[in-house]
Amino acid sequence: MIIDKILQKTFGFSSFRPGQRETIESLLNGSDTLSMLPTGTGKSLCYQLPAYLLEGPVIIVSPLLSLMQDQVEQLKLMGEKRVIALNSFLQYEEKNSALARLHQYKFIFLSPEMLQLPHIMHALRRLTVALFVVDEAHCISQWGYDFRPDYRLLGRAREMLGSPLTLALTATADEKVRRDICEKLSLDKVNEWVFSVNRPNIAVDVQVIQDPLEKQKRLTELVRVLQKPGIVYFSGRKAAEEAVMLLKNRGIKGAAFYHGGMDAGERLLIQHQFLNGDLDVVCATSAFGMGINKENVRFVLHYHMPAQMEAYLQEIGRAGRDGQPSIAVLLYVPGDERLHAFIAESEFPDEGQIRQAAEEGIQPGNVLPPLSETQERFLTHYGKAADEQGRPKSAFINQVRTTLLARKAEKRLQMKRWVESDGCRRAAYMQLFGEEPHMQPQCCDRCGFDRALYKAGRQDEAPAEQMNWRERLNHLFPGQ
Repeated sequence: MIIDKILQKTFGFSSFRPGQRETIESLLNGSDTLSMLPTGTGKSLCYQLPAYLLEGPVIIVSPLLSLMQDQVEQLKLMGEKRVIALNSFLQYEEKNSALARLHQYKFIFLSPEMLQLPHIMHALRRLTVALFVVDEAHCISQWGYDFRPDYRLLGRAREMLGSPLTLALTATADEKVRRDICEKLSLDKVNEWVFSVNRPNIAVDVQVIQDPLEKQKRLTELVRVLQKPGIVYFSGRKAAEEAVMLLKNRGIKGAAFYHGGMDAGERLLIQHQFLNGDLDVVCATSAFGMGINKENVRFVLHYHMPAQMEAYLQEIGRAGRDGQPSIAVLLYVPGDERLHAFIAESEFPDEGQIRQAAEEGIQPGNVLPPLSETQERFLTHYGKAADEQGRPKSAFINQVRTTLLARKAEKRLQMKRWVESDGCRRAAYMQLFGEEPHMQPQCCDRCGFDRALYKAGRQDEAPAEQMNWRERLNHLFPGQ
């Protein structure tokens, strides 16, 4: 078949991974398509390959700057020059020049916020779009309600572009989220390809620790003993920075932090160093990951419990993309979930800030105390929604805030119950996504697995106490 020839000649692969062929053939048959493929199984190929068989440009809506840059660079490395990302890295003159010759590009990457700008949409509407792609489409449901409301407007943007053939890609979307994606994108007839969230080569380990200081010690021990490279996820920027200082003080030099508060250039530097093998460990917030196409990540460690199962599966899925044995470790101290409750509250404006904007007519940019960018976007978006529906603005926005906080609390509780459960970790999250669990070797801390598979071949630093690796593993994972 022609797609097999393109796969080998253009992309250098001899066979498709699960879900890729089905998605590509669906698009080439002219069907709008929603595909849920596990993290690390090559979702980008699902739009890159058909692009070469479709007449016209492909628009890819992507949530993160790092993800866009990664995809652009990958295409350029393949020799594709007709690719551009319309983002803040472009200078004013560069952006105007790109918009004037947009018809020359095959792949156009941009954020949902950029897509809402009138001059950007004006330029895009001059094109005959071959394919409209929403990458990380679960963001429509999980982010679009709160701090990325422009995701909820993608359906309207799609209609303004003439309702082109559409592909929605995600790794974690249960049936409810998939319905939400189709509804918000105005996809009436859509082919759905849903594949397992399970990554059988990733062992799942949850360690409950009673003392926060013991958790710090365990972090250092695990980073030292586990195969590298690895990613350690934190729920706060300060914690990520402090962890790097801790690791370096303990002799683990190849560590760096990454979070959304850093300069864009600094973030790209850390990303490239990690991808090129110059760093062993990145201590990061959730901002790090979607643009990381690194196949040999051997461990993902969560220092804080993630706020929801979908985020957890996205993040552990960055390990073992080469199919080799990898491990996901979650360190939990009872009460960790309170941090996410605080973070959830801070994502939204409080009642006083809502009242200033809704009742006193103060512009969001002048509200006191000053709003974060996230809070300002929330107020502006739902203020407009209240006006459109003829609802009292203050009451409407407060109701939305209460509903969203309750939804986040429910997700946290679901995650906490999973951590505290006595049953198989893998079976539990598969059931959340409507899958039938099955027994497998190297499963989880409840079912047991061979921890020697994940040990480092060398130590970053000779341990203070003279233990061989089996003794050290027994020390880290008692009772196994």
